[in-house]
Amino acid sequence: MKTISGLRWLVITLVAIATIINYIDRSALAVMWPGIAEDLGLDKQDYANIITVFLVGYAIGQSLFGKLFDALGTRVAFILSILLWSVAIALHFVARSALSFSLFRALLGVGEAGNWPGATKAIAEWFPVRERALGQGIFGAGASVGSIIAPPLVAVLYAYVGWKTTFILIGALGFIWIVPWMIVYLAGPDQHPWITQEERDYILSGQRRSTEAGRPEYVPTWGQLLRHRQSWGVIAARFFIDPVWWLFVGWLPLYLNEKFHFDVKQIGMFAWVPYVGAGLGALSGGWLCGQLLQRGISVNRARKLVIILGLVLMFPALLFTAVAHTPLLAVTSIAVILFGFQAAITNIQTLPSDFFSGKTVGSLAGISGTSAVLGVIICMQLVPVLTAGGDYTPFFVLGAVLVPLVFISLWLGGTVEQVKPSSKGQE
Repeated sequence: MKTISGLRWLVITLVAIATIINYIDRSALAVMWPGIAEDLGLDKQDYANIITVFLVGYAIGQSLFGKLFDALGTRVAFILSILLWSVAIALHFVARSALSFSLFRALLGVGEAGNWPGATKAIAEWFPVRERALGQGIFGAGASVGSIIAPPLVAVLYAYVGWKTTFILIGALGFIWIVPWMIVYLAGPDQHPWITQEERDYILSGQRRSTEAGRPEYVPTWGQLLRHRQSWGVIAARFFIDPVWWLFVGWLPLYLNEKFHFDVKQIGMFAWVPYVGAGLGALSGGWLCGQLLQRGISVNRARKLVIILGLVLMFPALLFTAVAHTPLLAVTSIAVILFGFQAAITNIQTLPSDFFSGKTVGSLAGISGTSAVLGVIICMQLVPVLTAGGDYTPFFVLGAVLVPLVFISLWLGGTVEQVKPSSKGQE
């Protein structure tokens, strides 16, 4: 029987490609919005409402798919997720109003949400503790690469075939991805027929397990999960940090349009630049944490140190962007913001697998993802008010205010270590 050396890297590559497709699909509406709004007579408030409906679906999908990944397994649940979102983005072809866009966007949100608990679970299954942040960084870089590709790709497609056909073409990408996924992801590392015995031993020996004498693996219910301070630390940190990313994913094209009067072509030329910084941040955050762990630094100190470094980069860059007066200064400083964000979030998203076993990782990742979306929804509804008249200064100040709240959440969440049940049901 054939074996593949380094099979875990092939698995995480497929997860990263799925994330690239996810962000191409997600970003297309924002990139083409100036043209769509002109065609259909829509405005900025319509856009904010469409995003909010998407996020409601996204919040529901995070917890739903978190549970599905734990119940059905990574292989099947990932297929369900990408099928749903690919159909949803293709259906944008027939949208004719804010209401129809909202309905298809909600469906897109439910499907796309599965990518995040699914990736976290796949990384928990396929990577030892010391490599998980790097695996999460590769996955996170997929979001950045998708955001880099989307503006020029969508702008070119828009120019040649219009916005309606563009939605159909990008929707086809997910169906193509399913083929290699079904071929490669036959099982987890403990049972996969292609994995070498050396890699299997390396992965499984490096994962946390409850092996204390006679003690069964701790697999808490949702209720038990929410009794632990560590869970609430992750949930709160995601609530405060994710809106920073979404402020740019959702509003960067509109910011360039309003602040610097960019059209769809110019947005395609500039809007990808910040995500180069994001991609480098995702890889750097994962790499640095892995290096610290190899040097004998505890998981607790290594994770938190990299997260704090990311937050320290984000805060002043957000304030500087508020006064940036040229497009080049603006997109460059946003690149610094997103570098710091990805370095931090790469390690925050790894925390569920640090705290709990693989049978619980998807659930906590999903619940914290839902919390993240609730924070994003609140901020998204504030944006039209904060940017009235085209002044985006309050927009960036809002992002800066959120940064220290992330640090406080992690501090209150306690030590990063494997959670065990206690007589009181909490740590």
